[in-house]
Formats: sequence, C-alpha cells, structure tokens
Amino acid sequence: MDFVEGEILAFDKPYRWTSFDVVGKTRWLLCHRLGLKKLKVGHTGTLDPLATGVVVVCTGRKTKLIDQLQAHQKEYVATLQLGATTPSFDLEKPIDCTYPTAHITRALIDKVIPEFQGEQWQVPPMFSAVKVDGKRAYKLARQGEVAELKPKLLVIDEIEILRFDETTMQLELRIVCSKGTYIRALARDIGQRLDSGAHLIALRRTRVGDIRIEDCMTFDKFNELINNCISNEHNEIRYFYEAE
Repeated sequence: MDFVEGEILAFDKPYRWTSFDVVGKTRWLLCHRLGLKKLKVGHTGTLDPLATGVVVVCTGRKTKLIDQLQAHQKEYVATLQLGATTPSFDLEKPIDCTYPTAHITRALIDKVIPEFQGEQWQVPPMFSAVKVDGKRAYKLARQGEVAELKPKLLVIDEIEILRFDETTMQLELRIVCSKGTYIRALARDIGQRLDSGAHLIALRRTRVGDIRIEDCMTFDKFNELINNCISNEHNEIRYFYEAE
C-alpha cells in the first residue's frame, strides 16, 4: 500500500470518538510508524461522537476524492426513545421534556414512518456543525445562544421499521439517506409527527456508498496492516540486495 500516493481506508468508529479523532489517529499512526514528517489525511463525512460505524478516510493524493465520496448514499440503524426530548436530540444532553405515549401503537408507527420516505425539508439540530454567521451552531448552543437554522432539502431513500417495543417505547429503524441528513433531527421530527417527543439513544452507520460495516477495520487491525506494509517493504529491500 502507498499511503502517500493515496489510499481509501474504512474504519469502524468507536463510541465517543469524533470523526476528527479518527483522522488524527490515522495520521499519527502512519507518520509515526512509517517515518513520515507530514501526510494529508481527511474523512468523507462527519459521524456524531455518540454514533459508531463507517467512517471513510482518504490519505495522500486520494484526499482529492473526498468531495466525490461525501456525496455517496449512507445507511444507518437508529434507535429512538419515544416520549422524551433532549436539547441535542440524543444522549449528549439530559432529558428536558417528557410527552404522553399511551396513544402510540404499532399501527400508528406503521402509518407514520413511511411518510418520511422521499424528499424532506429538515431543520438541522442546534448541536451541529452547521455554520451561522461564520460560527458553528454547536458552539453557539453551548454558549446558550439560540440561532435560526435554515431547513435543508434531503432525500430519505428507504426507512424501515426493524423493531418497536410498546413497553419501553423504543423504536429501531434502518434508514438509507442522502448526504447532509441528520438522524438526530429525523428522530425529533418523528416524535413530533407522533404527537409526542423523541430522541436518539443509539446510532450506527452501516454503509457509505458501497463500503459496508463488514468492510471496516478497527485501529488494532489498522496497526497490523501498517506492520505488514513495513515487513513487506523490508523484504523487498532484502530481496533486492540478495539479487545483486
């Protein structure tokens, strides 16, 4: 493998890591282990710290493909807690309001969820990287400021009910969507459409384009990959001198 010329790497992002943590760890390992002073490394789409799953990283000259790869379709498995909301629409912030859920049945879920398939205008969460007058929305939110975020047009290609537990009021969905979709905001919108509230309690990105979670590696595996690259490079040098 030639990380300077460029490689496309797929990682299974750990819980509570940011996408920039993945990029930083990748760059540090490659530079430290291969003796590089610097190396271009970038990811092809942010994944929330509380989410896990596919993060695609480009190195070297392959970073030129980032914009193209960002446009790829994405798939998620999301678990929603119905009947309660949080300011961040996930578990980053504590519950700020609870709502009735006695009226929510499987029949209502089956009726409402398909309504989200297709084009949607979605207002991003305040706790997001969207820029407002040059500032990140999440920074304003953490300072207690409220900004008006403009809705964005997106496409939800597929939305499938995987599980609904009427006892716990937890709903698990598989979602296939376009670039720029906030699954946390989708959870908010589903809660509102159910005449209740909802927030995200688990999220796993299972696919980016043709790259599936089964194709991804942990950083332990990545370290092994680098070891193999170093070993192969040493063998090539040894064979060269032996041939002489």
